[in-house]
Amino acid sequence: MVFAEIFMQTLLAFAALLIFARLLGKQQVGQLTFFEYITGITIGSIGATIATDIAPNTTLRHFTALALFCAFTGLVQYISIVSRPARKLLDGEPTIVMHNGKILDKNMKIMRYNLDELLQQLRQKDVFDLGQVEFAILEPDGGLSIQLKSQQRPVTPDDLKLDTNYEGLSSELIMDGKIVHQNLVQNNLDEEWLGQQLAAHGIMDIRQVDLASLTTDGKLYFDLKDDNLPHTTDISDTFTQGRKKH
Repeated sequence: MVFAEIFMQTLLAFAALLIFARLLGKQQVGQLTFFEYITGITIGSIGATIATDIAPNTTLRHFTALALFCAFTGLVQYISIVSRPARKLLDGEPTIVMHNGKILDKNMKIMRYNLDELLQQLRQKDVFDLGQVEFAILEPDGGLSIQLKSQQRPVTPDDLKLDTNYEGLSSELIMDGKIVHQNLVQNNLDEEWLGQQLAAHGIMDIRQVDLASLTTDGKLYFDLKDDNLPHTTDISDTFTQGRKKH
């Protein structure tokens, strides 16, 4: 009886969190400002309480609290969209931590941001020479945006006055062995054409294909579920640990 009650409450909590997360949008995961971080923890905590609290007459109260909290969160999100001052108050503002290769210590202290964090995020952006940095900006979500000095930036076709062809997004035609019919129609293609293309590469069964995608210049990429590679590179040391050297 207790197990059945816990099962039903867990199912209710799971469904509620899924629905409310979809209603609140991707902002909870994608940006993760301080406000979204606290909100996500609180919503998860209430959901866990719904799943585990088997005291009489508590499920409805916890569910109501979860619904109200999500409603308040949605209201605050809406206010932050229509009001820039509210958005700045809730999410904070970007802060310049480097200017012309110089570290702005005062701004670093205000943000409680230390040199180790700065150097780590610079390395993650492939910047190892601080003198190359024109601006480094600490974003409200904790990310670091970097603008290199003009003489340090990679050369682009635009810099060389070169014309380039348009590059769009590839269209997935097969996913997990199943045809994505909508993408075939959008590209004015049919199953017969797809079958011919696969047959030209010796593939007679679509179920063998893990992924097939079409680039904007008409090239078909495909990957089989059975890679059948004679050799794969292993970059871990799992198989070499403990092995004695001779």
